[in-house]
Amino acid sequence: IDYKLVDDIAREVARLLVEDKVVDWFQGGMEAGPRALGNRSILGNPTHRATYGRLNNIKNREQWRPLAPSFLDEKLGEYMTDASSSPFMLRAFLVRPEMRDRIPAAVHVDGTSRAQTVTEKDNPLYYMVIKEFEAITGVPAVMNTSFNLEFEPIVCAPEDAIRTFYSSGADYLAMGDVLISKNS
Repeated sequence: IDYKLVDDIAREVARLLVEDKVVDWFQGGMEAGPRALGNRSILGNPTHRATYGRLNNIKNREQWRPLAPSFLDEKLGEYMTDASSSPFMLRAFLVRPEMRDRIPAAVHVDGTSRAQTVTEKDNPLYYMVIKEFEAITGVPAVMNTSFNLEFEPIVCAPEDAIRTFYSSGADYLAMGDVLISKNS
């Protein structure tokens, strides 16, 4: 396995997302609930519409299936109308018309987005990925979909993460402070 230890995994992953790389993100404990909330996620760049198609292709899903952005909780109102905290990604918000071109991969055909809000208190490492992405791009969000492939449950153990990574079209796997690449 081609891997490297990274001093600041959040900064490195944010940099890769800016380069339009897709990163499988396996951190901390297993999540419970209907959504991936930043511990078992496939991450992408929301600023390019092509990310939407690429993430659905990786998961072998229909192209009409929506994807969700994870936003810094304190910045959601800049992008969405009637915004409020949504830590479990269960609400759709209307994206402000002037912001739709900034996050095209996150906007559904009806102008809404099913956004997740992330706080530093609830998920400090994932929050830092989004914060680092914002520092580079000015956009306080990353695309987030569950870390699994078609007909499979969300990855649970490190072995699942590695197998799923090598079975998918993702570019990198970030697991703890380890960054795994398919390219030597």
